[in-house]
Amino acid sequence: MKYTRRGRWLVSIFFLTCFTKSIYATGTVADTLVSGWEFSRVDEGIWRPATVPGTVHTDLLALQLIPDPFVGTNEKAVQWVDKKDWQYRKKWKLTAAELQYDVLELDFKGLDTYASVYVNDHLVLQSANMFVEQVVNVKPWLREGDNEVRVLFESAVKHDMPRFLKDQVIYPAGNDASDIPLSIYARKAPYHYGWDWGPRLVTAGIWKPVLLKKWNKATIRDIWWQQQQLDAAAARLNAVATIEAVKPGTYSIKLSTQPGNTTRVTTTKVTLKQGRNTVQLPIQIRQPQLWWPAGLGAQARYTMTAELLDNITVLDKDQQKIGLRTIEVVNKPDSLGESFYVKVNGRPVFMKGANYIPQDNFLPRVTASTYKKLFDDMQASHFNMVRVWGGGIYEDDLFYSLADEKGILVWQDFMFACTLYPSDTASLDNVKAEATYNIKRLRNHPSLALWCGNNEVAVAIKNWGWQSGYAYTDAQWAQLQQGYDQLFKNLLPAVVKENDPGRFYFHSSPISNWGKKEDFTKGDNHYWGVWHGMEWFEAFNTHVPRFMSEYGFQSFPEMATIDSFATRADYDIYSNVMQSHQKSPAKGNTAIRTYMLHYYQAPKDFPSFVYLSQVLQAEGMKVAIEAHRRAMPYCMGTLYWQLNDCWPGPSWSGRDYYGRWKALQYYVKDAFTPLLLSGVIENNQLYLYAVSDEMRDQKGDVELTVVDLAGNPVWQKTLPGVTMTANASRKIFSADTAAMLKGRNPAEVICYAELRIDNKLIKRNIIYFAPAKDMPMEKPAIAVTFGKQAAADGSVLMTVRTDKFARNVYLQLNNAAPDERFEENYFDLLPGESRTIRIYTRRNPVDIKAGLTITSLVDTYKK
Repeated sequence: MKYTRRGRWLVSIFFLTCFTKSIYATGTVADTLVSGWEFSRVDEGIWRPATVPGTVHTDLLALQLIPDPFVGTNEKAVQWVDKKDWQYRKKWKLTAAELQYDVLELDFKGLDTYASVYVNDHLVLQSANMFVEQVVNVKPWLREGDNEVRVLFESAVKHDMPRFLKDQVIYPAGNDASDIPLSIYARKAPYHYGWDWGPRLVTAGIWKPVLLKKWNKATIRDIWWQQQQLDAAAARLNAVATIEAVKPGTYSIKLSTQPGNTTRVTTTKVTLKQGRNTVQLPIQIRQPQLWWPAGLGAQARYTMTAELLDNITVLDKDQQKIGLRTIEVVNKPDSLGESFYVKVNGRPVFMKGANYIPQDNFLPRVTASTYKKLFDDMQASHFNMVRVWGGGIYEDDLFYSLADEKGILVWQDFMFACTLYPSDTASLDNVKAEATYNIKRLRNHPSLALWCGNNEVAVAIKNWGWQSGYAYTDAQWAQLQQGYDQLFKNLLPAVVKENDPGRFYFHSSPISNWGKKEDFTKGDNHYWGVWHGMEWFEAFNTHVPRFMSEYGFQSFPEMATIDSFATRADYDIYSNVMQSHQKSPAKGNTAIRTYMLHYYQAPKDFPSFVYLSQVLQAEGMKVAIEAHRRAMPYCMGTLYWQLNDCWPGPSWSGRDYYGRWKALQYYVKDAFTPLLLSGVIENNQLYLYAVSDEMRDQKGDVELTVVDLAGNPVWQKTLPGVTMTANASRKIFSADTAAMLKGRNPAEVICYAELRIDNKLIKRNIIYFAPAKDMPMEKPAIAVTFGKQAAADGSVLMTVRTDKFARNVYLQLNNAAPDERFEENYFDLLPGESRTIRIYTRRNPVDIKAGLTITSLVDTYKK
């Protein structure tokens, strides 16, 4: 059986079905309602087996009632699904003993989106927000024996069409891949309606787990471990407990703090009234261990437990892991313009990471192992920040727990992107409930760095020509802008201040546009002069902002991923299938080809084009990342667009839909290393910079060497005892390129810089004097040998050797599973050089060699 993402999803559902009951505490029981669900199209009335959590699309797909929308041009063939109403039901039995609980409540972790819930045909709940948990006491409608819960989902398209017809304006939702933009009305993942990297698949369904929770007397609704003061001597916290009681009286709250192997316990008597109660209890942790971002220290965390007791009976229990740290986002005027940088535990930190989108159009298919691999890849790529972008979802709890564990700071957008939104009272109330719920859910995570109101709406108002493009009257335009202020400048900051005081909030990213020179002096910037502006990669060297929170370039995924949605007949960038999977049609494949022919020779065939698109993307983004890092502390962050994909196809991602690394991800890993040597040529001068993200200075020897393509030395310079200054970038050398070339053709030489500490090679970077298309490279003879199987992680070591200069050496395993990966790839080998590479695979060396294909740049040439 082919091991696909859908296969992993079905395996996870199997295990959920096997383990459906959890005991939260002695007095509280929660049953996970997983198995036995059915669904039907309302106008059809035929009930079929369903999977919960799930979506209508995935249930139809499992029953082969629709074609796979990710394959070929099938996306269009399933557009009818979102025009229909759907319903889900589950029948189960209750005993007389279970009905003795004071409260039996249904807890829907996520309903997508316009849902009415019936228990034994009684309407008990209506929901209009995909991002909010819904909890309702259903005991009055339950009975001994057979019971039924039914969830009716109204088509989001049908539900919102009357609002569109009633409104006097059309909202500028350019992402909406429909003639009628409706996405702005639904508090639902915006990308479901289409984006320039993903399909339009407007889902419905029970997308998160459903619990039947049974409890007596009182229950814990929320615990906020509010950090109030932190220094070397002590951390002072306030445990803010929200408790709901159905029986008023005197109870106890037992708080346990576990740093390492020791546990500190305090018990406090509290008097609860009927209904919601807020109880505040002080906690002190002596000599606290700090939580640090990846690369700067340990991710120390404390296990915090709160138990609610009635005498000695535990009624409910809440357990979380927290980290102690200070985070400050410094965004204020300075001598250079307006700063934007992050301080952790008092130390300015250069942010390295990417923008993240949801990992699937069908969210329940994303498994725990998928999340873990995502964060393993971020850790391997030297990330310390990830931006959860505002057109997707507030991510699963596991996402933030893994960020805590791996030391990846989270830039958290609210779910608004690239359009204006309704600001009527009902809409604002819906958003307020959404923001309140998600702030409370996420605020205990040490990885949470900041809140951002939206993606790109403020710069769009100023620069995208919406008023003229949508023919708004002055009055309409003023009303839309007033609505923006109500939502992003009044409501959201007030909710953040109330529920997460002290956390940085700003109303829109970027703060400055990318068009004018002065914009690069103010706050964060999304620079799209490369790609959307069709500027060459060299523009990255001159367009450096205070913090780069978006920039990117497209490429195709590798052939194994392409073969999951296309056939050989589709191997053309202008075929119907390739065009249907290219969601940026205005530029898309044509832009990739234009840039490619500027820097490289024309590829000989489609697989060569695919390989070269990845090399092109990676080399261009390398220019950007190094420019940002060289410019610190003026520039203090680089978050590229984008980390991942929600379906298979060409996009700006470094990891494709299946988690396979593109060339970009390998280049990011190399460019994000804590110690970096970076060279740039400006006005016939080569400037070499030493960049360090580390906590302390290090000394090493730097050697600059120029050789011809055969490996013969042309020029050499040694810089002994160079200080890699901690948390800094500085210029350590400059030279006239003519002196370095010594009359040689720039296209026929290579310059490389190496850093050695204690005679150990720490970092190497290659600097080219001419575009790759001008370099007269010969086909290298590349040989491989294998070492023994590594016992620790099951990986295999492989040594790659070349006789001639080999550029962008791509190692590929035939029929590779997504989790099979080379530790390094798309690398350059100097003449006569060898490099040992670790392969993460379950294959033995014989099978690896039989399935190994090696491609270098000259293999793509037509001649």
